[in-house]
Formats: sequence, C-alpha cells, structure tokens
Amino acid sequence: MRSRVLRRLINAGGARSARQVAVIGGSGRTLISSCPLRSVLPPTHVSGPAISTSSSFASLFHVRTFSSSSAGNVCLIQSEEQFSSALNKIQDESSPAILYFTAVWCPPCRFMSPVLEELSGKYPHVTTYKIDIDQKGIEDKLSELRIDSVPRLHFFKDGKKVDEIIGADIERLKYTMERLYE
Repeated sequence: MRSRVLRRLINAGGARSARQVAVIGGSGRTLISSCPLRSVLPPTHVSGPAISTSSSFASLFHVRTFSSSSAGNVCLIQSEEQFSSALNKIQDESSPAILYFTAVWCPPCRFMSPVLEELSGKYPHVTTYKIDIDQKGIEDKLSELRIDSVPRLHFFKDGKKVDEIIGADIERLKYTMERLYE
C-alpha cells in the first residue's frame, strides 16, 4: 500500500526531486518529506482523531450529548448554554460531577479519555461533563474558569469544587475519584 501511494505521489508530481523521497536506513520504510499529502490524496484517506469534527467527536469516545444526560455517564457539552446549565446543575443540586476540559488535537487528552470513560462506569452516580475547549461560544466561560491548558479536570462534591488535575496523571485521577466518590 505504501509503495502504491509513493508511486502515485511521484507520478502525480508530488515529489519533485530525489531528495524529497528517501528510504530510511535500508529498513524499507519510506519517508516522504515536503509533500502536501492533503492535496494529493483524497480526503477519505486522511483520517483519525486529530482531524475529527465535533459531531464525530461524540461517537469516537462513546459520549452522550448534554441533552441526553443521566447519572453516571459522560455528557458532551456543545454550547455555552449547556455549559452554564451544567454548572448550575452541579451547584444547585449538589451533584457529584467532573468537568473534563479537553481538545481533539491534544495527545494527552486522547490518552486520558478512555481511562475517564472506564472510571465513569465505575462511579455511575458521578456525571462527567466533557468540554472541548475549541467549541465555539464558550470562550468567556473558559476564561472565567481560567482554563489555559488541557487536559484539565475539575472535581465537584456537594456543589463545590474540591479538587483539580492538570495534565494526564492517570494515577492521580484514579486516586481522586476513589477518595471523593466512593
């Protein structure tokens, strides 16, 4: 498959000189540098979590949208109104909850998401609100909460923020959830 793509690139003029196409150390692995793959290959050949749209984001991580939330699941926040409503619900109902700030392009977030999904199943009484920081319209809320890096998790108990994790610290995540929600 790789050699077929390489031949297609060379025949299509994608590689203009011999120095743009190289074989790495006799391993047979091909390195293509300075080649705009997006313009040469059809979009269907370029896929993955890093280029997912927000609508496929939910299906990729098996999350439910905010409107279908129920105790113990992961809800994807898709607007400023949903974000405000989630914050109000957490504070007014004193519901145990986690705000998980993430981004599709963030490798540590992609590493952490499946672990958080698994832990969410272990603690069904805790609602996790997954917030993609690149979502349009939530900039003011992010600024208000001083969200300047991802992944970031805010843990709530009895309507109050009781802990925070910045970064993909899986062991601390497990410990914090066990300590707060068992």
